[in-house]
This record gives sequence, structure tokens and C-alpha cells, in this order.
Amino acid sequence: MTAILDKILDEPILNKKESELARAAQRCIIAALDHSRADKIALFGEKENSITAETPILELPPKVLKFMARTLGAMAEGKTIVLVPQGRELTTVQAASLLNVSRPFFTKLLKEGKIAHTIVGSHRRVKYDDLMKYRDRMREEQDKAMQALIDQSQELGLE
Repeated sequence: MTAILDKILDEPILNKKESELARAAQRCIIAALDHSRADKIALFGEKENSITAETPILELPPKVLKFMARTLGAMAEGKTIVLVPQGRELTTVQAASLLNVSRPFFTKLLKEGKIAHTIVGSHRRVKYDDLMKYRDRMREEQDKAMQALIDQSQELGLE
């Protein structure tokens, strides 16, 4: 059974020192993966500086270490990180927040059939994957429109 935590953390992401530590940890993980195909991490306390028999060792697949490195990098940059379990259905409020649009606008998109959704009782639910497909389609359309504007400005000599 999967437990899902729907909670907004009000705590600031990281302070400057924590951000620097996260960036250093990211570099260490990436360097270890690049050079030795590492799959273990040793956890040291503040006063420890070498591995002993009591040192906790985490054995993790390289994919997990890469994920951790990317996450640490995002945290170091102060970016928001959202983890969504695969197959998760979102409320209209959650989905609108992920697209950075208002809930009424998002509901309008659903009514227009632009995003696949289901109705549970009187509430609409959107699969995360469907939401990301819509987002990707919109980004493609935006890129095409931007390229058309660039092409038009070049034709008119408005660079």
C-alpha cells in the first residue's frame, strides 16, 4: 500500500550554507558515478572522518544516485521540487497549480475537452500523465508560434 503525503511545506527550501552543502554533495555523487560506477554512500557524523565498522552504508542503484544528485542540484538552486507518484490523479486545484494557471481557467480547459479527466462524484480528477501531455503539447505550440514570429521578423528585417 502506498501512502501519499499531500502537504505544503512552509519551511524555506535551504539557507545559503545548506545550499552550498547540497551543491557539494551533488558534485560528490556525480564524480563518484562518473569515475567508479559507485553504488554505495557512507554516512558520517559531524565528528567522523573515516569509515568504521559502525559507519552506516547505503547501497543504492546508480539511477537512484543520479536522481538524488539532480534533486540536490535543484534544491541548491532554490527550485521547488514536486514528487508525484506514477498514476496519481490530481484535483483541479493541484493540477492548476502545477500548470501555474488559475483553477477557473483550468476547469475551462477540462470543459473544453483539452485535457482528459474523470469525474468522481461531483469533482473532476486529472491523471498526472495526462496533465504533462497537455503541458508538452502547449509548449510545442508555443515553440512553433515563437519560431513563426522569428521567421516573420527576419523576413521583414526587424532583427
